Amino acid sequence: MTDDPASTHNPHGRAPRRPQVFRLDEEDITMAPPEPEPDFSAPDTPPLTEAKKGSIPWGAIFWSALGGVVSLAFYVGLSRLISDLFAQNEWLGYVGAAISLVLVLAALGVVVREVTGLSRLAHLDHIRDMAAAALAGDDRPKAEKVTRDMLRLTAERPNLARARVDLEAHLGSIIDGADLVRLTERSLLPNLDSQARQMVSDAAKNVSVVTAISPRALLDLAFVLYTAVSLMRRLAQLYGGRPGALGMLRLFRHVLGHLAITGGMAAGDTLVQQLVGQGLAARLSAKLGEGVVNGMLTARLGLAAIAVTRPLPFEALPAPRLADVASGLLRKAEEEEREKKQTNEK
Repeated sequence: MTDDPASTHNPHGRAPRRPQVFRLDEEDITMAPPEPEPDFSAPDTPPLTEAKKGSIPWGAIFWSALGGVVSLAFYVGLSRLISDLFAQNEWLGYVGAAISLVLVLAALGVVVREVTGLSRLAHLDHIRDMAAAALAGDDRPKAEKVTRDMLRLTAERPNLARARVDLEAHLGSIIDGADLVRLTERSLLPNLDSQARQMVSDAAKNVSVVTAISPRALLDLAFVLYTAVSLMRRLAQLYGGRPGALGMLRLFRHVLGHLAITGGMAAGDTLVQQLVGQGLAARLSAKLGEGVVNGMLTARLGLAAIAVTRPLPFEALPAPRLADVASGLLRKAEEEEREKKQTNEK
């Protein structure tokens, strides 16, 4: 083995070494220890959370200050109005004060309702996340808390009284956490899931029929939006949530996020393959085909709403598919198209 010729060049002015030949197994040769391999597991730069620890939350400060300014402006305007009413006539002042008191009480009621609705939706999300964690880690304490939360959530439903009694009787005998979550799902949710599927199916049929006979596209859009919002609200109420206006906005955002994650209407769904692959849309008239498509979109939206409002993930029970809730749309559209052709032939 020879030295590298490049090593003969010495930048410090020392005499260059002459190349030599040696064997690696000679006794006088001392090998340098191997260099340690670099550790790529620990990053050289600190995490982003540490860099952002000292940042000022300007967004929260802005909205808080804006809310304070609006509240002060409302108070000043209302007090000035009551003062002007008293200055004009005493009885007008008392009437204005009474109406203002009713207004304040109604506003407090609306705030309480919105906060309660948001907390109910957050509670459903918390139960679902805890159930997913119990299933993943087979965590018995988390599973028991999920079961007790589900018992309290369904306590107001008399049709589930027998299921609750049976579940409480088996609560202490189930050792595995994942099995306890599955037993809770099989005991308390089949009836609610059946009602949810029927709601989605009815909404999809209504949208399909109205879209097929409606003469205006604006009416179609209005009815589809009304049906979608109503369907999401009823599904949330079915599973234990009672969202207000802010809760509906939050729920709508969750539904859209779920659709984005799952890819919207699945291209591999059997119902979509039946519609596109067999050319059924081409054999239907324009209005009937539009009605079928709008009905399928409504059904897909309903399935996403079920996924984000159901307090437990689908583990022991099968998740509903598009073909389960919208299978009658194509059959009904084909029957209507066939009747229409028979009428034209006569």
